[in-house]
Amino acid sequence: MSDQQTIIVPQISRVPGHEGKAQALLRWLIKRDIVEALPTTCGRGGRGMAYAIAPGARAVVERPERLPYGRPLNGLEVVTKRCIYTPSDEYHEAGCAECRREVGEALFDSLEEWMPGDTDNFTCPECGHEDDINGFLFLQPCGFSDLGFIFNNWGAATFRQAFLEEFAERLGYPLSLVQVRG
Repeated sequence: MSDQQTIIVPQISRVPGHEGKAQALLRWLIKRDIVEALPTTCGRGGRGMAYAIAPGARAVVERPERLPYGRPLNGLEVVTKRCIYTPSDEYHEAGCAECRREVGEALFDSLEEWMPGDTDNFTCPECGHEDDINGFLFLQPCGFSDLGFIFNNWGAATFRQAFLEEFAERLGYPLSLVQVRG
């Protein structure tokens, strides 16, 4: 069984007070018993530390029998640095929300300026529409933000829509749900 990630990303490049928001959401997930309170080595990222899946996770997914209980990689990693979240290493198509034209190549080329924080915006080369990079249309969901929540191997269980709506409300921004297959 290959590993995968389900990533919840706010649709904004810079979340005001992003580290505080990360801690508040983590406390909420712990209080609901969705993840454990202390990090362990159940993650993939920096030093492999993550918050392991807890019994309450069953209440927030459609297929609880598919949750990764017992798998070594089953935790939540909270990322508080600027990151690009895409379904794979291959760049995908993107379109302008204003003129609806394909702008993927130019948009993904602009990430060299976005990543270091030189800009949060992208300007459509076709019509001049400018917006936060997250305001453009992507064939597959992508995310560009200084905040991300990576759930390792939770994808097959599928988050309930009500949980995603509550997550977005607590965060204060619409979400992208990025699925990364291993």
